[in-house]
Amino acid sequence: MNIHEHQAKEVLKEFGAPVSNGVVIFKLDEVDKKLKLLNSEKLVLKAQIHAGGRGKAGGVKLVNRSEVKVEANKLFGKILVTHQTGPEGKKVKRIYLQEAYDIEKELYLSCLVDRGSSKIVFISSTEGGVDIELVAKKKPEKILTNKIDLKKSLTNDDIEKVIKIFSLESSQKKDAKNLVNALYNILIQKDASLIEINPLIITKQKKLLCLDAKMNFDDNAMYRRPEILKLRDLNEEEPAEIEASKFGLAYIKLNGSIGCMVNGAGLAMATMDIIKLYGEEPANFLDVGGGASKEQVAAAFKLILSDKKVKGILINIFGGIMRCDVLAQGVVEAAKETNIKVPLVVRLAGTNFEKGKEILDKSELKILSASDLNDAAKKIVEAIK
Repeated sequence: MNIHEHQAKEVLKEFGAPVSNGVVIFKLDEVDKKLKLLNSEKLVLKAQIHAGGRGKAGGVKLVNRSEVKVEANKLFGKILVTHQTGPEGKKVKRIYLQEAYDIEKELYLSCLVDRGSSKIVFISSTEGGVDIELVAKKKPEKILTNKIDLKKSLTNDDIEKVIKIFSLESSQKKDAKNLVNALYNILIQKDASLIEINPLIITKQKKLLCLDAKMNFDDNAMYRRPEILKLRDLNEEEPAEIEASKFGLAYIKLNGSIGCMVNGAGLAMATMDIIKLYGEEPANFLDVGGGASKEQVAAAFKLILSDKKVKGILINIFGGIMRCDVLAQGVVEAAKETNIKVPLVVRLAGTNFEKGKEILDKSELKILSASDLNDAAKKIVEAIK
């Protein structure tokens, strides 16, 4: 789960991190009231969307106090198209207004869970303000990575290793240590999976501040983090993905033409890969899970068909806990209810697959049966062509 920059900064403040001064604006008539909370003559308007590259898309404006309302009016409702939004872009529905700072240096700092090593990783760089992936490619020596074992708290030695590359003055180290501790504690105590400060700045007054902040949280842990779940902005999420979450389905919308329904994340990835191998693109990632009910299967089927780009559907089920007859019954009910008009290929294997096949055969639906995954991919690609 992602949250907005202004929300991430509030979480950082709560944990004692040094953060730039700013306020969030939801409506134009709030501007005058919110301006009174800021002291600087120079201010920055920042569109709040769940995507990077806002500045290049015209979503960040440096303004004088007298210009705030005019520029805010231009930003509200604007569609920002960045490298992360896709061509459809995202509509600006809230704005962060922060004080402007005279910047002497821009740095980069992030903290994340490294599943490969089962450790917490801090990434530090002197190249702030740009994509860290670009720095890693062109200037890898400018990046310092520190992997830390999970423990109750960081030692001074841990922190010194993280901030070493910054070459900070003694007056800045206290704030840097507070920041590193804050990132670590948020990751542990709030189930964050990634926290990124880019840029982390040093002002000409020698002050260390988080000028921007990004946070991602583990969806699976949100049941125990209601205070974080409250920060969820449904306007920033794909409607179909919101609907899927109501039924406990793992669904991610993509841009292809073949809808996929699979049980198990690994099998779902393999199904998507083989569709691409045969020259087409998957329209979604959809894992119905190991114990899906026929109601969940029906909901999943409807979700796939709600995507107007879908020209065909591939159902690939390997029955373990998931029974193929339950899957088949859910598919039949949903297909009849939605009056399916696109090709449908089904591959069933495992628990009760004979019963499942019998249910599909008796349904009078136009279903292409496949013997294995390779056969299923071939058939659905041929069918939509």
